[in-house]
Amino acid sequence: MPKKLFKRYMPDHNTIKNNKHLKIFGASLHNPNLWHLNRNSVAKAFAVGLFFAFIPVPFQMVLAAGVAIIVHSNLPLSVALVWITNPLTIPAIFYGCYMVGIWLLGRPEKEFVFEANWQWLVDSLSTIGPAFLLGCGVLATLFSIIGYFTIHGLWRYSVIKEWKKRKNRK
Repeated sequence: MPKKLFKRYMPDHNTIKNNKHLKIFGASLHNPNLWHLNRNSVAKAFAVGLFFAFIPVPFQMVLAAGVAIIVHSNLPLSVALVWITNPLTIPAIFYGCYMVGIWLLGRPEKEFVFEANWQWLVDSLSTIGPAFLLGCGVLATLFSIIGYFTIHGLWRYSVIKEWKKRKNRK
């Protein structure tokens, strides 16, 4: 059952409630609905987490937590899914976002060499930035929708399968 699988890997809710970066949410973290695992809360958590995983901003986890609180999704899962984009996966994912952006804009791919300085970042916003940001927005939306409906479908399939097992036992 998906609930058992998710519960096995979930961090303790007290650890998250006491996180110094999440203190800004105050008493809203004590809402028990943020910690329950059910089909709707997990599906919403996948949508929130996957959306913010593709958004190239700092503090993605805090943004995901804020939206999770607003839409009453499972908070730990929403925050954890942001880590799909991590130092190992960011280059491939963001390059894919850039490629989707240039495909949607109908522009040719531009050669660029990454430099770790502020001037390069400012200059690249006008050259590769529009395609990259468009690709990030499109893929964030697409994967959050796919994640939401996939979890709903898998959860429903799992419940139907369990009901059939019970029926066959009787």
